Amino acid sequence: MEQLIVVEDLWKTYRVGDIEFPALRGVETRVNKGEFVAIVGPSGSGKSTLLHIVGGLDSPTRGRVIVNDVDISKLNSDKLAEYRNRDIGFIFQFFNLIPYLSAVENVELSSAIANVNRKTRRAKAIKLLEVFNLTDKTSKKPTELSGGEQQRVAIARALINDPILILADEPTGNIDSETGYGVIEAFRKSVENFGTTVLMVTHDIELPKFCDRTIMLKDGKVIEEVA
Repeated sequence: MEQLIVVEDLWKTYRVGDIEFPALRGVETRVNKGEFVAIVGPSGSGKSTLLHIVGGLDSPTRGRVIVNDVDISKLNSDKLAEYRNRDIGFIFQFFNLIPYLSAVENVELSSAIANVNRKTRRAKAIKLLEVFNLTDKTSKKPTELSGGEQQRVAIARALINDPILILADEPTGNIDSETGYGVIEAFRKSVENFGTTVLMVTHDIELPKFCDRTIMLKDGKVIEEVA
């Protein structure tokens, strides 16, 4: 399979005063296009740090992150912003839906920011909501949706600009386990229907069973990868 992400000797050290805290210690891994990968490990293992560096939200202390043949660790702030807007769909533990917008308006929001015309973005947003079994929820506000429905709206929103990569940080952390399985199924649909690559950080020991591969971190290092 063709590789989408290549991580080489990745280090991230945070400094507080004179004290250094190494979050990542020489991480090396690969992610293929169209792959659904879980990143797991105890708190403080570097999971979210790795995700944020891959997403261009943080920069490495040293090492390289290559995404779609581009070394993003060498990009300036403007190019990183372009990369995040063009190539990445972010999904976080808190859904971050706009409370006064309907589901369909929330989905089309980033497409509106990208100046896609209203008719085109509305049609695409409705299609995405259909994929995630939310056809009857298009006009509902977030407060009228269940936790699982809100997270599926967030996933649809992340897909509206056709990202090559979805980065999900504890996407089921605020919902019950049964609803969480529905969210995982939504990720699987995004992989199968759109060819999207999904990289997901999770504490839930059950969810990696539904992924193609699991990367296990401990103390800022990859200790095992399980297919």
